[in-house]
Amino acid sequence: MKIEICVGSSCYLKGAPEIVHMTEEELKRNGLNDSVSLSGSFCTGRCNRRGVTVSVDGVVHTDITRENFRDFFASQVLQTTIMERQAVHDKGTDA
Repeated sequence: MKIEICVGSSCYLKGAPEIVHMTEEELKRNGLNDSVSLSGSFCTGRCNRRGVTVSVDGVVHTDITRENFRDFFASQVLQTTIMERQAVHDKGTDA
């Protein structure tokens, strides 16, 4: 899984450093550091939105804030990780 957090000037002012920190903490807390690539990106062209822009495996999510971060992480990162692990497990048992 690849997570990219916009750190362009607009997202930076809207809290990108805090979203980066929260993402790092949640990846660590959930044991996902080895299976997730976390990087920054410059402007994604969605600066007219509130919050920070984050893409997960190329799917762009806007309006990520400190207040909605935990719900976002649970639904877009943890849920996807669980589904990916299940698919790998199911593929292994199909053989």
